[in-house]
Amino acid sequence: MSVDTSRRSFLAAMSSLPLWGLFGAKARAALDAAGLKFGEAKPFDFDMLIKMARDMADQPYKEPARPNPEAVKKIDYDEQGKIKFKYDYALWKDGPSVYPITFRPVGYYFQKTVRMFAVDNGEAREIIYQPDYFSFGPQSPMNDIRPGESAIAGFWVQESRRIGDWTKQEPWATFQGASYFRAVGELGQVGMSARGIALNVGAAEPEEFPDFRSFWFEPAAREGDPLIVYALLDGPSITGAYRFALHRTSGVVMDIENHLFLRKDVERLGIAPLTSMFWYAEYPAAHSHDWRPEVHDSDTLVMWNGAGEHLVRPLNNPTRIMFSSFMDENPRGFGLAQRDRNYEHYLDGVNYDRRPTTWVEPLGEWGKGRVQLVEIPTDDEVYDNIGVFWVPEKPARAGTTFSFRYRLHWLADTPYFPKKDLARAVALRMGRGGEFGKARPANAKKIVIEWDGEILKSIPWGVRPTVVVSASRGQISLTRSEAIWYTPRWRSEFDITVDGSEPVELRCHLELDGKPITETWLYQYHP
Repeated sequence: MSVDTSRRSFLAAMSSLPLWGLFGAKARAALDAAGLKFGEAKPFDFDMLIKMARDMADQPYKEPARPNPEAVKKIDYDEQGKIKFKYDYALWKDGPSVYPITFRPVGYYFQKTVRMFAVDNGEAREIIYQPDYFSFGPQSPMNDIRPGESAIAGFWVQESRRIGDWTKQEPWATFQGASYFRAVGELGQVGMSARGIALNVGAAEPEEFPDFRSFWFEPAAREGDPLIVYALLDGPSITGAYRFALHRTSGVVMDIENHLFLRKDVERLGIAPLTSMFWYAEYPAAHSHDWRPEVHDSDTLVMWNGAGEHLVRPLNNPTRIMFSSFMDENPRGFGLAQRDRNYEHYLDGVNYDRRPTTWVEPLGEWGKGRVQLVEIPTDDEVYDNIGVFWVPEKPARAGTTFSFRYRLHWLADTPYFPKKDLARAVALRMGRGGEFGKARPANAKKIVIEWDGEILKSIPWGVRPTVVVSASRGQISLTRSEAIWYTPRWRSEFDITVDGSEPVELRCHLELDGKPITETWLYQYHP
């Protein structure tokens, strides 16, 4: 999609905002009938939120409220599962929005209070916490939340109230914990998460986790209309004002605009960050992690750079924290993909084969910077050990400001890929290097990449594409390509011979008549 088209789509979403003002007194009556308790109405719009964030950046940081910390720490994973929000108190359960909003309680992992506001015709009213919003047992630590404290820590966006019983369906977008949020993908499953901002991930300075401290909601009048969510970000080093336009499509699409204000210097400022889990995949061929063949929420970093090149980089679970930087100017997109959709490659009941692919589409020009991939060692599937984000070239110094617009696609596959022109890398396998029937060199590894795509069907009989491969160090040998019988796929093979244990950066694609017929495959090989 071109930048102009993206801008038109973004402006079209913006133009739907005045619809809320048409509801008037009827909308306010619906809010009052919901059973929620509201504060007094005060003027609100996005410009006011931006000014609020800018003014806060000039003031010392203050920690958000924490209701009865000793009680909240007792709400562990199991205890939190026993606390249920009562649907009778859902925001917009009877309209005017088609998407009701339910609220999430505090707990051991979500100890801070988050303020919630409903916006009506340019006025915002705070939703005042009441214990009646949740059901919990007589022994629950929720009983120890003191009067005047709020136990609301996040929210869920529910499916349309006009399509079946929305209380029986899972939410399609969730916001809870620091600046984390996620959405359901095209295949009906949640997986990886996004964040409002990433600060000093893997840097010399300690990582910082700013919070979305307040949210404001404007409703969607019809299916297909965006639900508008505003958010105030605050942390020791940064403040920010965010506007989310949440579109429920075959998956979820989010148009995001942010305005960021630096209180302090930040070593590594991560824009549009995504975070995921990668424990292990089919490579290397031998592992003893677990009985399942593969375990991951995402398996590939995908990029479309400013030069128009489509790049893929299979993920790793390294033995130490690894950073990979991909310099670019005005990137067209990047994201984390779950490319392997074969259930038999996972063999469990948690639907790893259906986890969403999440794609970041910049809106407008982002200038110079880099896509930063961070891979952290993990020994289990419970940790998000993969991060990717954009790092602008402009230094993040105290007093500086940044503004970005982008679109997040939570889908089954990467959007905007030229399927007719390029084949994709769909599998990576490794084994001993060398030739059949000959002595195998101890320091040689054979790398096999499988490719799939319509263009491969046009390769003339007897013709083999050229394997174009390079390595940052070591020697490449035994390159070849061949069709995989009884499938539409091709494979490329090469050996990498290298001494020492330092990582090797590999790069490969297939060419026919001097023209690329595949995306460019990248990989960080650890000897």
